[in-house]
Amino acid sequence: MTHWFHPWCAAYRRPEAFIGLMAGDTPPAVELPEREQMLADARLGVAHHRLPRVNVAERASSGRAVCRACKQPIAKGTWRISLVYYEDGRFAPSGFVHTACAPAYFETKDIMARVRRFSPELTEGDVREIETALT
Repeated sequence: MTHWFHPWCAAYRRPEAFIGLMAGDTPPAVELPEREQMLADARLGVAHHRLPRVNVAERASSGRAVCRACKQPIAKGTWRISLVYYEDGRFAPSGFVHTACAPAYFETKDIMARVRRFSPELTEGDVREIETALT
């Protein structure tokens, strides 16, 4: 079955397939002006196997969610990163991590490009808060 993705979504969520497509003998049907950056981000996703799970950054709505990294509750109103898995041809939600736990869980602090891509409603103030929590 063929699945279609926006180029950036493919680079972030299906990095192996994206790299394979870009490295293939057949050139892509369209030129991607940010191709090299997409490839670099896809390689980062391959190097850090949990990185393609990054979804959106949001404030916890209830305080009932438990962090997949530290197993502690995520307090209501605090920033968290939601996770998705790609299984059986679809994306399935799969919990959350505290923003402070994200670098250890993803094995890198370099997640903000993905967070911004999948959370376009974030303000610059929100981004600064999340970046501070990541350090």
